[in-house]
Amino acid sequence: MKRILYSLLIAAVILPGATAHLQARDRKPKTSKTVQAAEPVRNVILMIGDGMGLAQVTSYMLRGGAPLSLARAQSIGLQSTFSASSEVTDSAAAATALATGTKTNNGMISMTPDKQPLRSVLERAAAAGLATGLVDTHAITDATPVAFIGHNESRKNEDDLAADFLRTDIDLFIGGGRDHFEKRSDGRNISDELREKGYTVAYSLDTLAALDKSPVGILLADKSLPLVSQGRGNMLPRATDQALRLLSANGDKGFFVMIEGSHIDNGGHDNNAETVLSEIRDFDAAVKIALDFADRTPGTLVIITGDHETGGMTLPSDENKFDMGKLQPGDKNRATVQFSTKGHTACLIPVYTYGAGAARFSGFMDNTDIPKRIAEALHLE
Repeated sequence: MKRILYSLLIAAVILPGATAHLQARDRKPKTSKTVQAAEPVRNVILMIGDGMGLAQVTSYMLRGGAPLSLARAQSIGLQSTFSASSEVTDSAAAATALATGTKTNNGMISMTPDKQPLRSVLERAAAAGLATGLVDTHAITDATPVAFIGHNESRKNEDDLAADFLRTDIDLFIGGGRDHFEKRSDGRNISDELREKGYTVAYSLDTLAALDKSPVGILLADKSLPLVSQGRGNMLPRATDQALRLLSANGDKGFFVMIEGSHIDNGGHDNNAETVLSEIRDFDAAVKIALDFADRTPGTLVIITGDHETGGMTLPSDENKFDMGKLQPGDKNRATVQFSTKGHTACLIPVYTYGAGAARFSGFMDNTDIPKRIAEALHLE
């Protein structure tokens, strides 16, 4: 009897506290991340800074002269980039991994090493009825954009890859590369064939701004578009804004779009820090447009990453310029920019995400995981 009374006394003292604790836990408000993870993803904006690693982003934060829109990211992860044939990927193999979720050899476009075609996340989205698009500051037939729509054993076969635009019902594409559509060795005019399919094919963003329906292809240069420093202007932010407008208006089920800042890579290959800065500034302006779109459009996920790092860029101190015992007021050590190569490197690449489902992309991942997680978020087969 004493044991029973003792047990009841313990229960009377302990259980109310335990119950209150449980009730408090149940009443705990959901954090923004919890709400964000539960929000269904309807639109995906994948933004790729070609050759953009962590040092490139840091250099802009130090020297860019403006706040970094990329810093608004709500979740950050890291991706590995090695290809099937090399620890150091090229753009074709990296783009194939980001587009299809499968590794391939350097130089190959959305094909396995034994030349079997791979279906991209853009093609899967189009098949599911989502609006789809590509925006690029290089030729639209260059490795990164074309991996989302083309299939070839060599990235150099750009005439063949241009013809692949006829195989998928992509709603919108913007970039250079007009020669591969209209000045071909086989005499075909892919632009006219696209028009026969119902596309508006034009050569100015002014034409795009006047349109209210897709499908549309805008070919802005015969080959690649120039660098910002060579007169490209605000083409990428403007094209991003127009692409999101058109895709959201025509995608009843949502949309998938890949937007590339292509020429950050050129700065790395040329070991030119000024090119890196100007191209990241331009890319970040497009990022701001995408993030602002996500803020006003529920269900939008923005993913910003690079395909690889170019140049082996580092930011060492310039303290060797000073006698540290004789620094004067106002003297300040600064980071200098140095490059270790004119090629690509095997460095891990940050993945920045914002909006619905951003937490899916935190932590360590491989580049092949990114399209798989996009497909899961959009419920693609």
